[in-house]
Amino acid sequence: MQQPIDSQNLLTRAEELVDLAKKAGATDADAVIVRSRSRSVSVRLGKVEGVDASESDDFSLRVFIGSRVASVSANPGFDAQTLVERAVAMAKASPEDPFACLADDADLSKDHPDLGMLDLTEVSSAELTDAALEAEAAALAVPGVTNSAGSGASTSMGGLVLVTSRGFSGSYMATRFGRGVSVIAGEGTTMERDYEGDSRVRYADLDAAAELGRKAAERAVKKLNPRKADTGTGLTVIYDPRVARGLVSHIASAINGAAIVRKTSFLMDMMGKQILRKGLTVTDDPKIFRGSASRPFDGEGVSGEKLLMVEDGVLQTWFLATSQARELGLKTNGRGVRGGTSVSPSSSNMALEPGDISPEDMIKSVKSGFYVMEMIGHGANLVTGEYSRGAAGFWIENGELTYPVSEVTIAGNMKDMFLSMTPANDIDRTYSTASPTVMIENMTLAGR
Repeated sequence: MQQPIDSQNLLTRAEELVDLAKKAGATDADAVIVRSRSRSVSVRLGKVEGVDASESDDFSLRVFIGSRVASVSANPGFDAQTLVERAVAMAKASPEDPFACLADDADLSKDHPDLGMLDLTEVSSAELTDAALEAEAAALAVPGVTNSAGSGASTSMGGLVLVTSRGFSGSYMATRFGRGVSVIAGEGTTMERDYEGDSRVRYADLDAAAELGRKAAERAVKKLNPRKADTGTGLTVIYDPRVARGLVSHIASAINGAAIVRKTSFLMDMMGKQILRKGLTVTDDPKIFRGSASRPFDGEGVSGEKLLMVEDGVLQTWFLATSQARELGLKTNGRGVRGGTSVSPSSSNMALEPGDISPEDMIKSVKSGFYVMEMIGHGANLVTGEYSRGAAGFWIENGELTYPVSEVTIAGNMKDMFLSMTPANDIDRTYSTASPTVMIENMTLAGR
């Protein structure tokens, strides 16, 4: 069994930092401790290439002197009094920030539900190695596969401790188990690569290593001998769930309160307006039992509840932490996440909710189009909404996937793309950002 992190000892250390900060003249303060343990094994062509293990403790203290704020971080061996004095001195010398503050008392979480995020199953390095080797061997056994790009398995445990001068004190821990493999099919200039992986909170829920290897291999083989498609407009594009999750991530970034405050989102003026096709819903729920990004409270101690970010296609709210909410004249919705010594809003378990049509029927409905399996590059401009990315997949002809396609670019504007999205009914909620298969009409394709 893995030994759980000693949260009580860490809570005591965090409380000491906050108490010392108040005594040193801080009007408010909070202390965060993040402790993590991880172990991973990587293999290639039947041989172990690396075995990595790490353990870290990250302490951070944030102090407020009125509307002035400063943050410092330290390793476990720090002197608490020295750290506090440095933080307070920095805050006194900092410029005023009228929006910097702790979460209001009324917003703080009063109880912290057990979300089933901790699995104390002990997984040895030998077991990690066996899983990585099994996945690779299963992939290499598929006809047409000629090489391995590597296989791996990992286990990790992390804990968050938060104490604030407003009376909040809480901690939680989560585990993560993963395995994945990447293989190559073909030879010379005709080689194609693909991958498969799985990551879970509970070890017993992981997909079998051999099944992951087989899937990665079959995908790579199917991509052999690709063609270029003809350049054209008005194209129907269907996104496989693996890449459709990227579209949902673009939505998340565009409705992030930090982007709205900075005026760097193409959706900044769209609150209360239609951004998706009518009938579509986007949810975000940090309290899903054993969800990939579940948490009983956010990085400020606020209990986030399930939100309909988009309802019937209409944008309902932004992702908000306290500072961004205050600047926008709103209230936090418990989406603050610690990043080093700062707090920024972020999604949790976000999903584009599924539609009624099956992926098979969706494909059958397309006379001529493009089924996307892989995206290349980062051509999504979140300021203007312009979208242009390299892609690979399969050409759809008369409702069937026919030949593989590569070295093409698909383009559009995300405002128009979001309004023409049609989701299928095949969502997999394993991922922190979940999406079913998605069809988008009227795209532009640049090919031969």
